[in-house]
Amino acid sequence: MRLNKSFRFCILAVIIGFALPAFAEKLPTARPELVGLSTERLGRIGELMQKYVDEGRLGGAVTLVARNGKVAYLQSFGKLDPTTGAAMPTDAVFRIASQSKAVTSVAVMILFEEGKLLLDDPVSKYIPEFKDTTVAVPEAAKKGPGYKIVPAKRPITVRDLLTHTAGISYGDGPAKDLYKAAGLQGWFMADRPEPIGAYIKKLARLPFDAQPGEKWVYGYNTDILGYLVEVVSGMSLADFIKARITGPLGMSDTSFFLPEDKAGRMTAVFGANKDGKAELVADPRENAYVRGPRTCYGGGAGLLSTAEDYARFLLMLQSGGEWGGVHVLSPKSVELMTADHVGALYGSQGFGLGFWVTKELGKNGEPGSVGAFGWGGAYHTTYWVDPAEKLVAVFMTQLLPAGGSDAQGKFKALVYQSIIESYSR
Repeated sequence: MRLNKSFRFCILAVIIGFALPAFAEKLPTARPELVGLSTERLGRIGELMQKYVDEGRLGGAVTLVARNGKVAYLQSFGKLDPTTGAAMPTDAVFRIASQSKAVTSVAVMILFEEGKLLLDDPVSKYIPEFKDTTVAVPEAAKKGPGYKIVPAKRPITVRDLLTHTAGISYGDGPAKDLYKAAGLQGWFMADRPEPIGAYIKKLARLPFDAQPGEKWVYGYNTDILGYLVEVVSGMSLADFIKARITGPLGMSDTSFFLPEDKAGRMTAVFGANKDGKAELVADPRENAYVRGPRTCYGGGAGLLSTAEDYARFLLMLQSGGEWGGVHVLSPKSVELMTADHVGALYGSQGFGLGFWVTKELGKNGEPGSVGAFGWGGAYHTTYWVDPAEKLVAVFMTQLLPAGGSDAQGKFKALVYQSIIESYSR
């Protein structure tokens, strides 16, 4: 007897409900020296973050470092909300923006593992509106828009979207006038009144910025993948992620919209002024994260999370797709995701299926290891995983615009200098 999709989801929800208590406990911790880190050297992270808060360069932050699957460092700094004076807790909820991309990419890989799609499938196989896409090519002209529209040379594939080589921007390319007219510019989707599919279908009719496979272009790629997950699974992206990723991993504070009872843990947003000082930003769109309409699930930049929740997700990837007895992906799928797929299209590093990937140490002048991978978010958050060092690092803050802040780069340097026993040597 075949079960309908709603009933199957109810069964999954019940299973997750029973499983959650086993995985929703605090992450295991360890004294730094027991996992090859220095307590004294890790303290430099706190000194820097507190200095930046005191100098007004950050409103607040939460930093986490884990090694060998155990949290060796977790500290919070500054204020959760300066209007109330509340101190930043370690379980503060952050807008993680493009850190959502990794979660959505894993959702796609789950469907890949289930045999429901192939990475080189044309997107139009699942979203017919992408059957005949076009590209806006800049041209010099005294009159007209300054571009011409030509047919795409080949269909856009699922892998093009995962690697950001589909030629799709956030509406700031040659045909930005058409994107503006269509109301499709920028990554913020939380306040949209219609489901994501309505906007993706509209997007498919617009000319893209480059031919598929010819250029690395950052944009709506992962939002399209989020809708693809909905089409293939028959579930909303929010329900699929909860059923297959965040629920089983015990990521109870990760969601697209925040329940009212958690609103008090949501961080305030700051923006760097011309002097590099952090000033409180009032953006009416932010109310959408709590008040809704709770309709549009933006797989590219829509999730909220905490440092520990996101660390659970990263620990799963670092250990080859499994965490706490929950197998989200096969180790071979994680290996495929964290391999370079784009060659020279992505500057001094490689790019995999949702992450930057370190191909050669020294190319970008940053510490790390070959095979490390990561990304960040618009609010100046960042993360990375270093499999060779069995290391996971998470930096959460809310600074938009960041105004050239060096907090991310210094956090990375301070994490690596804290290692006193290297596993990769």
